[in-house]
Amino acid sequence: MVGDSQNAREDDFLRSRSSGPVAVLTLARAHKRNALGDRTVLAIEHFFGTLDPAVRVVVLDAEGEHFCAGLDLSEMTGRDTFAGVEHSRMWHRVFEAIEKGPVPVIAVLKGAVIGGGLELACAAHIRVAEESAFYALPEGQRGIFVGGGGSVRLPRLIGLARMVDMMLTGRRYSAQEGAAIGLSQYVVPSGAGLSTALRLAEKVAEVAPQTRFAVLQALPRIAQAHPQDGFLLEALMAAVAQGTDDAKSRMQAFLDGRAPKVERQ
Repeated sequence: MVGDSQNAREDDFLRSRSSGPVAVLTLARAHKRNALGDRTVLAIEHFFGTLDPAVRVVVLDAEGEHFCAGLDLSEMTGRDTFAGVEHSRMWHRVFEAIEKGPVPVIAVLKGAVIGGGLELACAAHIRVAEESAFYALPEGQRGIFVGGGGSVRLPRLIGLARMVDMMLTGRRYSAQEGAAIGLSQYVVPSGAGLSTALRLAEKVAEVAPQTRFAVLQALPRIAQAHPQDGFLLEALMAAVAQGTDDAKSRMQAFLDGRAPKVERQ
């Protein structure tokens, strides 16, 4: 289990630990509801850019009662227009390293998941929300606009109309409401998010590398492609995956009755 791992300091506001194939990256700025400053965002990039090859899944957690209250607005003062563009593109680069990186990322959401925090959560592949989680995009009430990729990723999860509503009216979604519209795949009692994510991570870590590659790299592109292009990409990826020695071994184990079957839970 990850709880037996050694700790490594990544940044004043970011901590990581790992055990075997599972790593846990923790936002550690609880006194500011884990608001994201540039140092922390760049430390996240460094973490994913230097990930141990033995790690096959990352759990993204947060200290305190809140996942992330978004961008640290104190860092916005004095930034001119071009600097703002560069800043936004930096966030895009870092969050893309999460979304399109080599390992699945499971985010543990609780308390405030708002603004840039929601954008960070959307870059993860699986989201486990505790019952305390709530979602909002307060940028609309602050005279600004999302800049961490939210206008691209969020409509894919919940639809354009819902994002428009959140931006214009300040609408908040609870954990249960968020799950219903696609903001998370799981809702668990408060305090159970990390343990649930670690259990899921253990399952994810067992997924074959060729399947993991197909799901992370091919599936998003297939989903966004023209249907005819998507069908071809699917066929090519299916052939690549099933042609590996690992896949042949796993399929033979199933045929021989040595692999577990899918049962009703």
